[in-house]
Amino acid sequence: MAKDFLFELGTEELPPKALLSLSNALEAEIRSGIEAVLGSQAAELLAPARFRAFAAPRRLALLVEQLCTEVPASVFFVQGPPARIAFDADGKPSKALEGFARKCGASVEALEEIDGKMCYRQETAAKPLADELPAIVQHALDKLPIPKRMRWGASRTEFVRPVKWVCMLFGDEVIDCAIAGLRAGRKTRGHRFHYNHDIELIAPAEYERVLRENGHVITDFAERRELIRSQLLAEAEKVGGEVVIDPDLLDEVTALNEWPVALTGRFEERFLAVPAQALISTMADNQKYFHLLNGQGGLMPYFITVANIASKEPQQIIDGNEKVIRPRLADAAFFFETDKKTSLEARVEKLKAIVFQKDLGSVYDKTERVAKLATVIAESIGGSPAWAERAARLSKSDLVTDMVLEFPELQGLMGYHYALNDGEAEEVALAQDEQYMPRFAGDRLPETLTGAAVAIADRLDTLVGLFGIDQPPTGSKDPFALRRATLGVLRIIVEKELNLDLQTLLKVAADSHTSLSARDGVEGRVLDFMLERFRAWYEDAGIPVETFLAVHALRPTRPLDFDRRVRAVAHFRSLPEADALAAGNKRVSNILGKQAIPAGSLVDEALLQEDAEKALAERVKVLQVELQPAFGRGDYQFALEKLASLREVVDRFFDEVMVMADDEAIRNNRIALLSQLRALFLGIADISVIGS
Repeated sequence: MAKDFLFELGTEELPPKALLSLSNALEAEIRSGIEAVLGSQAAELLAPARFRAFAAPRRLALLVEQLCTEVPASVFFVQGPPARIAFDADGKPSKALEGFARKCGASVEALEEIDGKMCYRQETAAKPLADELPAIVQHALDKLPIPKRMRWGASRTEFVRPVKWVCMLFGDEVIDCAIAGLRAGRKTRGHRFHYNHDIELIAPAEYERVLRENGHVITDFAERRELIRSQLLAEAEKVGGEVVIDPDLLDEVTALNEWPVALTGRFEERFLAVPAQALISTMADNQKYFHLLNGQGGLMPYFITVANIASKEPQQIIDGNEKVIRPRLADAAFFFETDKKTSLEARVEKLKAIVFQKDLGSVYDKTERVAKLATVIAESIGGSPAWAERAARLSKSDLVTDMVLEFPELQGLMGYHYALNDGEAEEVALAQDEQYMPRFAGDRLPETLTGAAVAIADRLDTLVGLFGIDQPPTGSKDPFALRRATLGVLRIIVEKELNLDLQTLLKVAADSHTSLSARDGVEGRVLDFMLERFRAWYEDAGIPVETFLAVHALRPTRPLDFDRRVRAVAHFRSLPEADALAAGNKRVSNILGKQAIPAGSLVDEALLQEDAEKALAERVKVLQVELQPAFGRGDYQFALEKLASLREVVDRFFDEVMVMADDEAIRNNRIALLSQLRALFLGIADISVIGS
């Protein structure tokens, strides 16, 4: 037998950015709790069931259609001692058996022998699932990802927001229980403005329909989101524009509205003289408005707001929003015009009063260090050292502008606009914004060499500085986002194909600091940290960790070179010869690890006796010459494809040749040959790792 189950928790307005994650977590936790109660039969019993989560500003709900009504009876056998030691020669219970019986709370007579073991049969009678659901729901609420819970009134109940009502139905019956300090019932509540009254539910199946038709509440999050999206597109079409729908903003607006209605407002065209991103930031971050673009990609003097009410006089809502946004845009315009009166260069001195980190000096000190390193990087990658130095010295000046003080998220972008206003070279101006790229995973990279140089230098300075005062990331704590900074550096170097050596750059960065308490060996510690970050990079790309480890074992210090090696090994592993050669390398590594023969020892052809070792020696000799240019240009895929041809001669060598010959000279000569063979592979990676 099955019934529909409904749980709804009514609250004050929930945090919009957390609403969807709370809804998903509630569904997952309740499902997990039901599965745990049903035990081994959960998959079969829940096969007909359908879980549907609902989330709106004032409610979290879950409807489970066709949920089984009973936790079936079960039998479980607890195994005890072997039957052969359960009784002595006189047939009396052994101490082991008596101890097992006491542990089970049973008599010896209640035990039975099954497959040579003494066992205790535990039987659990069938019970109504309804009796278990309150505890399952409460446990799920307790486990929701809520960083900080609150209390309200005199209650000691805690939740993300005050709880106002609880509805819990199984079939057409209320489950009598208390959740979050309130008795569960069958009443929900309508829209705060359209229908601020209780609504009595007869059955769970009518939940969504009744709230929509009577309560003016669309409970399905995905449905509301698509409704808002379609309304935005329709509103944009009215004014001939293209609405920009940011997914995160769309989710947030969806979480703010139970009965969404999109409306278009307008602002004065004079505000378009302000950099578009400043206006967009004001509209999106502060007011939750969507902006529109014209056919040329320029910002239009319109915005779309989403109201939580179907007003009889929508123009009043539009007028109200226009009145709200106007002073915000006026502030942005005022800040922009005021800031342009003072150059970025004139603001540099103010950076001396801003502490970057108490042991690493001021922001001004940081820009001086970054300028030195950026100059070195620019010279190494074919950029302009002068531009890199200039861009780095100005790179933090916009932090003390009125616009960035009001809108911190515009740092870098405003630096770009102010640098252009000051007459700086365009690449210097672009670098003001590009220094922060990539800002997040998947973000675009700096397009200019100057921007790339400053972006790399800024991050390396921070890495060396924090490690140099013994403050590396620990566990989940990474206050200076060093992991993200590292991935940013690696992405820029690899994806822009910059042949930079981290070891060299880290030394320049470390030497630029006047005092580091943990200076000794800081370059090595930072390098190890950075190379280890490649692991997550390749895992995300679906490359097995063994492939990463094969290259990491050699510790290449040039990220571009590191990446080329990894890609080559990944390709090599797809070849039919890969497994055999990896195993052969593992065997060679084990042999060489036990010998004292110096690396690079020459092979004496006169001591080669077996045809198999002569064949291997000849192939190694040819490849040493043939692969040298490939190693030089970093064409590791070509080199490994050539090395794959060694499979047959390597297999034959190990089948026919005794490496540890009695004659010491012959033995050492064969070990030298294996050393040269291994050196060829180690020119790329330690492929013995992928065969381990």
